[in-house]
This record gives sequence, structure tokens and C-alpha cells, in this order.
Amino acid sequence: MTTVRVNLSERSYDIHLGPVAGLGAFARSVSPGTVAFVVGDHNTATHAATVGESLASAGFRVESMTIPPGEGQKSLTGVSALYDRLADVRADRKTIVVAVGGGVVGDLAGFAAATFNRGLGLFMAPTTLLAMVDSSVGGKVGINHPRGKNLIGSFHQTAGVWIDPRFLDTLPDREYRSGLGEVVKYGVILDPELFAYLESHAVAILARDPDAVAFIVARSCRLKADVVERDERELFGLRVVLNYGHTFAHAFETVAGYGTWLHGEAVSAGMACAALLANRLGLISMEMVDRQRRLLQAFGLPVTVPIAWDAGAMTDVMRSDKKAEAGRMRFVLPVRLGEVRLFDDVTAGQVAEVLASARE
Repeated sequence: MTTVRVNLSERSYDIHLGPVAGLGAFARSVSPGTVAFVVGDHNTATHAATVGESLASAGFRVESMTIPPGEGQKSLTGVSALYDRLADVRADRKTIVVAVGGGVVGDLAGFAAATFNRGLGLFMAPTTLLAMVDSSVGGKVGINHPRGKNLIGSFHQTAGVWIDPRFLDTLPDREYRSGLGEVVKYGVILDPELFAYLESHAVAILARDPDAVAFIVARSCRLKADVVERDERELFGLRVVLNYGHTFAHAFETVAGYGTWLHGEAVSAGMACAALLANRLGLISMEMVDRQRRLLQAFGLPVTVPIAWDAGAMTDVMRSDKKAEAGRMRFVLPVRLGEVRLFDDVTAGQVAEVLASARE
């Protein structure tokens, strides 16, 4: 079993990679209560049941709720349904919410945990690659609003994360490839050696070779933990590097409609656009733009934007992005492989040029 420690003073926690049988005992060791509220969706119901069995064997009374799948569940209506169920089972402040699923389940259940009774314990059991390497780590939880993705949210650190890579055996190919978009991101922003590993092991990674998968998951978790430890609540500008590609991506998701693209697909195209923008600003060479594009394409991820999506509407969404200040767009852009910086002097015209050059 591999363990990654996230050091956040009294909010520190461990990420364990290992068989799901050990999950219950681990959750018991970090929870003061004996009630576990398991949240999954229809796609992860089997995994949620397995997690529930492990929790029950560790002495928890297990309550559960299964939600419909899809980004549309991350809404005020969706979280209200969770509140109703938590009230039905008389959840108290010692109840631990256990999210079993991908980013949608983790964000929604995590936001419910952050806000019900002014805060319940949270435990993550991610079942998608994207959730394993990104959304289950770092404490960001939230829901969408018609005006933008994740506009309503909070920071609520987990009590622990349990990752069983075998959950990926049942993950659809498109979902798996989507997660690889976030893995590529870590290589671009922080770790040239990881980027090179992805290039040289792309075939093994796509084949879900256990050793290759375990390596990229553990490495991604360690890289994200390093950033979160230094800037837990994005107060110092360090954590913003994790948003590479996301300003474009959130605009794609909002304009196209949540769920049209999976998050990792949107991030992939967003990184392609961000690299083009960085090249236009003289920050990186076209060689690096192409190198990133080739890797994303090797993983079957999009690097262009459908022509039908309105460029003006996408730019408007970017002005409302969480990183924007007074309507001024700000972008995380690469300056070399393994390093990115935040730029606040990008014009709407430059964004329009990039979007035009990235059209299908």
C-alpha cells in the first residue's frame, strides 16, 4: 500500500492507495462517530455497496443515497436533496459523509458535508481517474450555477482519501482518458519528468497497466498535495497553478452545456488554447505547444474547439471566472515545461485570436 501525506496542521490527512477492504478500518481511525453516510451515483452503485460493506465491518452504521449521474446534479436542487436525506437519517456533527464516485459525487457530497449542520466529516473514495488524481485531494467542494461552473463552494478538507486503483477496471474508456488530461496538466505545470514518463509510457497507461496507473496516480497526488500544503485556500497565489487550462475549460463547459464535454476533455482543449496563447505572447516556443498537443492527442483528448460554440459567450464566461478581477481576465500560462505563471494583461482580442485558431 502506498501512502501520501497531506500536511495541513490540524487538518492533515492521508491518501492511501490499496485494496478497498482496508477502507473501513482507515475511516474508523479518522472518524469520531459511528454513522457513515455513503453517497454514490447509479454508475458507482456497486462500488458504493462494496465501500459500505467495508465500513460496516469496521463498526459503522451505514446510511446511503444514490443520485443520478452527471454534471447536472451539481446544483442547488441536487444539494438540497442530500440535505433532505441527511435530515431523514438524523445526521449529527459526528456523522461522516463518504463520497464514492467521480468529481461530481465528490464535489456535491463534499459541499453537503461542508454546509450541513455547519460541517460534517468527509471521506473520499474516488472511482474515476480524474477524481483520484485531482478532485478528491485539496478540499475544494462546490456546485455549479447557470452563470458559471463551481461558483458556489467552499474549502472543506477530507478526513482521509482511499484510492483502490482496481475501481478503474469498470471505468468507461472515455472517462479514463478524461482523467489523463489532469495528469498531463501536472507534468506541464510542475514536473517535466512526469511529462516525459507519460510520453514514453502512453501505450501502457492507455492499457491500464497496474504499475503505470499506480505510478501516475501516486505522483499526481503528491504533486497536488505539495501545492495544497503551501497554499491551502489560494491566499498566496501558489495554488492557482493548478488552474492551468481551466479558464478556457470552464468557458467551454458553460457555453456548451455541462456534460457536453467531460471535465478532463475540456481541460485538454483548454491547455491547448493556453499554450497557443502563451506562444502568441512570446512565452514558449511552438515546439512546446506541439509537444503538449501530441501527448494529449496520444491519449485521445480534444485539442480544438467546436466552431459552433460562440466565442463572445466564452469570453464573457472567462470575465466571470473565479480568477478574474473586476472583469479583467487572468490566465495561468506556461513559461517553460514544468513552470507556469499567472498573467493579468491578456486582452479579449488575444483570446479571440486563440479561439479562432483553435477551431475545428
